[in-house]
Amino acid sequence: MSTPALPQRLAAPPPGWQARADVVVVGSGIAGLTAALRLRASGASVLLVTKTHLDAGSTRWAQGGIAAALAPDDTPEEHLADTLVAGVGLCEEDAVRVLVTEGPQRVRELVELGTRLDRTASGELALTREGGHHRDRIAHAGGDATGLEIERALIAAVRRDGGIEVVEHALVLDLLTDAGGRACGVTLHVIGEGARDGVGAVLGRAVVLATGGLGQVYASTTNPSVSTGDGVALALRAGADVADLEFVQFHPTVLWLGERSGGQQPLVSEAVRGEGAVLLDAAGERLMRGVHPMEDLAPRDIVAKAILRSMRASGSPHVWLDGRRFGEETWRRRFPTILASCLEHGVDPVTQLIPVVPACHYASGGVLTDLAGRTSVPGLYACGETACTGVHGANRLASNSLLEGLVFAARIADAIAAEGLPDQREPANDERPVGLLDRSVRPLLQRAMSGGAGVLRSAASLDATLATLGELAATPAGERGIEAWEATNLVTVSSALAGAARLREETRGSHWREDFPERDDDGWRTHLVTTLSGGTLQVRRVPLRPQPRPQETPA
Repeated sequence: MSTPALPQRLAAPPPGWQARADVVVVGSGIAGLTAALRLRASGASVLLVTKTHLDAGSTRWAQGGIAAALAPDDTPEEHLADTLVAGVGLCEEDAVRVLVTEGPQRVRELVELGTRLDRTASGELALTREGGHHRDRIAHAGGDATGLEIERALIAAVRRDGGIEVVEHALVLDLLTDAGGRACGVTLHVIGEGARDGVGAVLGRAVVLATGGLGQVYASTTNPSVSTGDGVALALRAGADVADLEFVQFHPTVLWLGERSGGQQPLVSEAVRGEGAVLLDAAGERLMRGVHPMEDLAPRDIVAKAILRSMRASGSPHVWLDGRRFGEETWRRRFPTILASCLEHGVDPVTQLIPVVPACHYASGGVLTDLAGRTSVPGLYACGETACTGVHGANRLASNSLLEGLVFAARIADAIAAEGLPDQREPANDERPVGLLDRSVRPLLQRAMSGGAGVLRSAASLDATLATLGELAATPAGERGIEAWEATNLVTVSSALAGAARLREETRGSHWREDFPERDDDGWRTHLVTTLSGGTLQVRRVPLRPQPRPQETPA
């Protein structure tokens, strides 16, 4: 299968200024802020780069909550089991075990940092349930504003620290490496005034990518406009391994705004169904009854597929979510953000059904890492949605995303502190050819990806998508700038995603092939790892990691 020729470096002016720190952290969501704070606590100097404002990433949009075994009747083993089921055979069990065993303590540390999670009348954490969970283990804040509260607390801690240098309005461009191929900084473009304006270089003894997701490759997504896959594209250009990109989770319940709506769409959290709301088809019948034992709280891929099947059968552009049984008081107390969003768009969920459809929500794959966040490029680390730790497999379990960012960001900082950092090296000359695509390709790409590499895929649809991406990759930029850099990143990431989806000839988790409708463990219980070499994407199969055997009890 041919793949588009892609830029090996972004065309950009030479750096006009330079800064240094022990560690450069790129991204200011839960993963980036946690890594920065924990690195500072170990004594490292940290420079944190963020694309717009500190609080503008995906974390603030996380409504439902953060999952952890915090209840007396819950255990990490049960959380592990639910995560493995949701991941449909592709989770790395050692990574999931790290997540569920270290997660509760990391959440407690968030509370100690000042995060105000919701509590019961008796003062205990208020825990709810979401799809795929067999226990109430979702901690939340502000009813349905968990990410916003976590972001607030972390940013407040960064400001109290005072020792983390923050560069806002900075789009990361490319990784800098030394003569031995080790990461030693990044180039970036800053929109601002003063000495740090335009393209510059930040040198560091390690680089941590926490740039969030890639939702903007699709026409409709819950991701903010900044989610253009910058970290994954940078890693690919740097020669890093990227895994499982074909597994993009489409959230089942996103507020339907009409046929022509695009861009970031309002999420209707799974927690609404966790509190008892139910999905109805076009005829007003219970949609999930008889589809899965957990009905409306089945894993997200199952619910999304059931919704799409129902829409196909009825010809309706959406299905309905019925939360009328809550009453106004519960809506205002538990889901104030969603209530306000629905009312803004002319739907009163207290008395009316909510029109919902699936939309792109979360990338389960990303830059491949080990359990300490190390990538295949020495000195380069990744965490949060940018990374593929092996936790999510083929489908992320609800509310494991904030937890993953929290746990593995802390592991990166702890590993760096334990191992120490090498001396700062100077960047080597990079002779690879540069490239840049025109900003006009973005809507064309989004339309192609939504039509051929969205929830429903086939060989024909993916071939058509890859052909379009190949044409877009041959559209040179009219001028350099943020929109052209983002467009180039989007084409790079989309090509890798669609290429992996074309190769995986089965249906598993959030990857649904109409021409291969069954799960195939014999042929496809394996990761697909993508690298970029000489402008060409190369994909190889990598088996799951061997898992340590449980210790045998002596007879």
